[in-house]
Amino acid sequence: MAGGGQLALRTLTAQGCVRGSGPALLSRLRDAAVVRPGFLSAAEEETLSRELEPELRRRRYEYDHWDAAIHGFRETEKSRWSEASRVILQRVQAAAFGPGQTLLSPVHVLDLEPQGYIKPHVDSVKFCGSTIAGLSLLSPSVMRLVHTQEPGEWLELLLEPGSLYILRGSARYDFSHEILRDEESFFGERRIPRGRRISVICRSLPEGTGSGEPRQPPPA
Repeated sequence: MAGGGQLALRTLTAQGCVRGSGPALLSRLRDAAVVRPGFLSAAEEETLSRELEPELRRRRYEYDHWDAAIHGFRETEKSRWSEASRVILQRVQAAAFGPGQTLLSPVHVLDLEPQGYIKPHVDSVKFCGSTIAGLSLLSPSVMRLVHTQEPGEWLELLLEPGSLYILRGSARYDFSHEILRDEESFFGERRIPRGRRISVICRSLPEGTGSGEPRQPPPA
């Protein structure tokens, strides 16, 4: 049957970067938890890393986040970008967000040291809307999602450098997400050694807060 064949092909394709507790969950969340490997070229990844490095270098790694969710990190909110980086962020917006969604103007930049990690959490609805999209730079990592009410339901996302991940809808609201620490960093049976990882995270505006922020990242 044509429809079944298309679903099977899509599931097999997703299995390259997404694995989960069962085929029913993979099917249900196939549009809610998405990984696009190779979204960035090597040159684009270098462009972002080079622009972010001077600002990140001025900050020290921290080990006590305000909500205890992150260990071994430094972060910043960045609103002004070079023209080359703006073009990349516009591609993220086009790939991950609908035409009716307004984006938070500051882009969240999170730098994890090699031994850093993100504990399981669900982003507060006060700070973020229904869609989160992140670019991964420098090091591969594994993101694990676990249903907050049914812990037997889980997904793991393999985030290679240059990839884009998208969490929306149920994957954003009903599942906690975390970045595994180095000693736990496996994708199935495959060991994924962790190094320093930078993520560039775009978020939709929290629901009910209006549309006062511009959709386009402002230029530097």
